[in-house]
This record gives sequence, structure tokens and C-alpha cells, in this order.
Amino acid sequence: MKTWPLIVFCFAVAVARAETRLEEATITDLQAQMTSGKLTSVALTEAYLKRIAEIDRAGPKLNSVIELNPDALALAAQLDAERQAGKVRGPLHGIPVLLKDNIATADQMQTTAGSLALVGLKPPHDAPLAAQLRGAGAVILGKTNLSEWANFRGERSVSGWSGRGGQTRNPYALDRNPSGSSSGSAAAVAANLCVVAVGTETDGSIVSPASANGLVGVKPTVGLVSRTGIIPISASQDTAGPMARTVRDAALLLEVMTRVDPQDAATLTRPVALSLELAARLKPGALKGARLGVIRGPFGIDARLMPILDGAVEKLKAAGAEIVDLGEFSDFNRANEGEMEVLLYEFKDGLNQYFATLGPDSPIKTLADVIAFNRAHADQELPHFGQELMEKAEAKGPMTEPAYLEARATCLRVMRTEGIDALLAQHRLDALVNLSNGPAWLIDPVNGDAYTGGSSSPAAVAGYPSVTVPAGDWRGLPVGISFTGAAWTEAKLLAYAAEFEAATKARRAPQFLPTAR
Repeated sequence: MKTWPLIVFCFAVAVARAETRLEEATITDLQAQMTSGKLTSVALTEAYLKRIAEIDRAGPKLNSVIELNPDALALAAQLDAERQAGKVRGPLHGIPVLLKDNIATADQMQTTAGSLALVGLKPPHDAPLAAQLRGAGAVILGKTNLSEWANFRGERSVSGWSGRGGQTRNPYALDRNPSGSSSGSAAAVAANLCVVAVGTETDGSIVSPASANGLVGVKPTVGLVSRTGIIPISASQDTAGPMARTVRDAALLLEVMTRVDPQDAATLTRPVALSLELAARLKPGALKGARLGVIRGPFGIDARLMPILDGAVEKLKAAGAEIVDLGEFSDFNRANEGEMEVLLYEFKDGLNQYFATLGPDSPIKTLADVIAFNRAHADQELPHFGQELMEKAEAKGPMTEPAYLEARATCLRVMRTEGIDALLAQHRLDALVNLSNGPAWLIDPVNGDAYTGGSSSPAAVAGYPSVTVPAGDWRGLPVGISFTGAAWTEAKLLAYAAEFEAATKARRAPQFLPTAR
């Protein structure tokens, strides 16, 4: 890469930053400006659209936004009029938000999970999650690219790539992968193309890209957020969650996202007395007296990153936390094969149910139809990797089969009963702490992803909450730590993460470098 165009581009980005003052702006910052009259939602939306044009479409070409909402400015104008009339719906009023392209919206935008097979097939309704955001006054700015089908298609996949959206790049080093599957949501928030975004996770798809892009990411307890209208992988593990540059912004977004949904049975398991005032509980002193268990493996993370974890532990101690070093907990490995079996069964069942909502005229009615479409359009859909996972899922029977029931029971026992629950109880812990994952790997469409390790599986399989927050970097590439707890403990985990964030201030804005240092 020639250095002179890069210098010119960096200067242009610096000018844009000075003009718009969007870099690292928080929801609280922007609300204060709108309240004072110094800023309007229309001006804010225009500024983000301009930044997307300069950085996502041109410049470094992050390719994180798969589609812009043509109604965004009209929505912003409506919200400005409400504010002028004295009506403010809440902290998201007038705030632009990006949604991952597997979250249904019944507007002019597509909902495709990155697949060309779903282009033009419009969902009949907003996902409840999207409707909640609209009701809270958020401006849905657009949809973000993702690992196609949330990275559950081929065995040698390239995270951040979809047939519809192409390849998303990591803003910290443009030749590095943003991780997946919420790749576009992560890259967009990291690059200040929006204030906050919504991602989804089955296992690692929020916390991994959040960590790899220097963000806060929250994987909630399964059932805290409705999954209706979200293109699924797994009924037992799927959840949407916030991605933000600060813990407070993540908490504010998550408050709006929570909802009991009669169409999603998991949301009916939420405790009646559960407090959803998450941002208000982010107070200093949360870590004082908290007992935290530190797990160092088995997550496949390079031992050279352990000083980042050690440094984080020292910060936690300094804030008054009691640390219990649990070393490696190898028992987590026992659920790996069982998890894949569960996902294969649930993927087929969940997709076929989702396709039924698209109406009788939809040409895509089953997973088998998607597989056939990909074969017929192999030059566009299968140029880099195949669809082995889809084919394995299609070969599965109903979820009443013993193989599925036994695999799910094993997963719950190993990750929940004998895993997280046992560790928390045996050591009288408030939460577990570990590195979220290794740094971003090189984009490699020939060989696929070269994962650098990750610790998402225990919380994902158990259905428990996990919060990742920036902790440091390795050669300029961000690395986060995760706080994981029992079900419905999001408020406590966010409070721990917020105090750690305040003590470390580890997040650094990306510089769009051509490669890592």
C-alpha cells in the first residue's frame, strides 16, 4: 500500500472528526447537546451518514454497513419535532442505531442474514426488538453486514463475509478480521459510524467481535431480549445484545431492548422482580468486596496475552475485589461436541419456522431451499467456502430424537450445573473473569478463519450473561476481558465492567492502519 494516499486519507478523517465531533461521543453527550439545542437528531443523523460515506464506503472501506435506511432523516425530523413540542421518549430519543442484518424490520430495508437467497423477501412485521427501539425514539440508521447466516453455513468460513455484503474489515488494522458474526455492528461502532449497535450471539458472536474491535459487548441471559423476528440458529442459545464504546451506553441500550414476549417462551422465564434499571446501578464501589473467580483456560488463547489478564486482575484488586484464581477449568471442553449437535438440530427447525413467516409466495420455505439456492448461485454465494454445516443440519430429524435430547442435556449439565453454577457456589463467587478472546486474525478467504481462541462457550451454552470490556491490546489490536455470572445478573456484571472501565480507560479509537504494528 502506498503511504501518500494513506496520509491524505488520515488528514481527511481528522478534519471530519473536528467538524462533526462524533468520535467517542456517548448517548449522554449527544442527549445533552440535543437538550441544549446545540444539536438536532437530523444534524446528528446527517453527520453519521456523512461519516459512513467517508469511512465505510470510501477511505478505508470498512464495509460494515450493508444498507442505509432511506427513512432515517425523516424519522429524525419527526423526533426533533417531538422534542421541540416537549416530548422526549427517553435516553435513546433521536439517537441513531444500527441493527445487524438478521433482525427483521418491516420498512424499506431488507432482512437477509447476508444471504442473497432472502433478498426481496420482506418480513411482515418488525421484530419486537426493532419495534421497541422505534418506540424509545431511536433512529434506525441502517443494517450492518455480518458473517452470512450468523457464521453457521460452512466449516471454513471467513468471518465478516456475506454473499450480499462482501467482506467487513477491522478498523484497527484493515487486513485483519473483525470477527463474527456481528462483524459489521462491531466495526461500525468502533469506527464511530454510529453511537451504538445491536448484535446477536449464539456462541461468541457479540463478545468476540466486541473484544476484537475494542468495544463493550453484552451477551444477555437467554430470555432477557425477545428473539421473535430474528433469523435464528439456536432456540436454546440465541440472543440479541448491545454493542457500544462504553458500559453506560450498552446499559442504556439494553434497558430498551428487554421485553417479555408471549411468542418467545424464553422471555416468560424472567423473574418477576427482576430490576431492569441497568444504567442507574452503574455506581462507584461495585467491585469492593466482590468475589471474582479468574479462569485462565481452556480457551486456546496465546499465553503471551496473559499479562493483559494479570494487569486486569491487579486493577480489580485495587478496586477492592477479592480474587480467586481458578487456573484452568478443563471440564468446559466436555460440551463441545454436544453443542454442535444441538445447534445443527435447532438451526434446521428454527429456520424452517422463520421462513414460514415470510408468506406462501416466498420461494424460500425450508433450509433445503437455501442449500439449493446456494448451489445454483455458487459463483456469488460459495466462492470462498462451502455450506457443510447447512447440509449437516438438513440431514437431522426432529428435535424429539434422542440424539438431540441427550446432547442438550449434556450441554446443560457440563456448562451450567457442573460448570458455571458449581464454580460460583463452590468458591462463593459473584462472577467469573477471563480473557474474552485473542486478537484479530488476518482476513484469509483461501484458508478461512484462523481463530485466536475465545472463552464465550460456557456462558453461551448455559444461556447465562457475559459482558466484555476493553482491557488492553496486543501490537495495537484490542483484547477484552469478560465478566460472566449466573442467569439474570446483567446489572451486577455491568456495574463491575463499568468500574473496571473507569479504572483502566483501555479503549483506544482505531486509526485505520493498513496492518498491525
